[in-house]
Amino acid sequence: MESETILDDRTQDRAAYRARQAEHQVWLLNQKRQKWKIRFLQIALLTGALALWELAAQLGWIDTFLFSSPSAVVKIFWNYFSGGSIWEHIGITMWETFAGFCIGTVCGIGIAILLWWYPMLPKVLDPFLVVMNALPKTALAPIVIVWFGAGMSGIIAVAVSISIVVTILSAYSDFKSVDADKIRMLKSFGATKRQVLFKLILPANREKLLGIAKINMGLCLIGVIVGEFLVSRCGIGYLIVYGSQVFRLDLVMMGVVLLAICAGVMNGAINLLEQYMKKF
Repeated sequence: MESETILDDRTQDRAAYRARQAEHQVWLLNQKRQKWKIRFLQIALLTGALALWELAAQLGWIDTFLFSSPSAVVKIFWNYFSGGSIWEHIGITMWETFAGFCIGTVCGIGIAILLWWYPMLPKVLDPFLVVMNALPKTALAPIVIVWFGAGMSGIIAVAVSISIVVTILSAYSDFKSVDADKIRMLKSFGATKRQVLFKLILPANREKLLGIAKINMGLCLIGVIVGEFLVSRCGIGYLIVYGSQVFRLDLVMMGVVLLAICAGVMNGAINLLEQYMKKF
């Protein structure tokens, strides 16, 4: 009797396990369907907006001199693409953004670590950081360019100036939000400040730091475009300014579309890095 009871329990356990496994497979399938549904709606929304824009331009609902049209944007893009110059403009803007992003993010997180390491430092620098964060960085771009030169170095400096203060304040706030009881527990076991930083503070804020990186990428792209508006002779920002000066709205809209694509590519790269980091 006891052996039969054990066999019955095992059979029930196996049946319950199979049921849970089947429910999990159904849940995964629903999640996949939901993901594809969202992608389909996004593509449909974008396609519909472009189709409506083209239709309005063809039927004369909008002034194509002011608003251009998707077909005109595609035509001028093909002209730049066939000439090969489009890659130079995209490459320079992407490189300046990447350089500004790396410098601003690394230096910003490094300064935030110093603020966490030395408790007196944030008390001294707090009003200065708040004022620097409130200053309109784009209005200060001409000064930054004069300081660092009217070239790629000045444009990168503008990107860094826009992103670094936000990085410092956000990262330092995240470092302070770590549970104080965990810090005291590590110290009670004899952990040094360095060990607390690398074993608790940074790992606990890994996802938040990746979130800061996403914000920084957008801020650096803004800084680069502002710098290119002012001094560049190449880049997507230059194309937009040149198009507005000669009243070529198709060129301006092409630059805007290229900016959107570049921003999407860089955000996708950070998302891939985030997924890779989650494995560890």
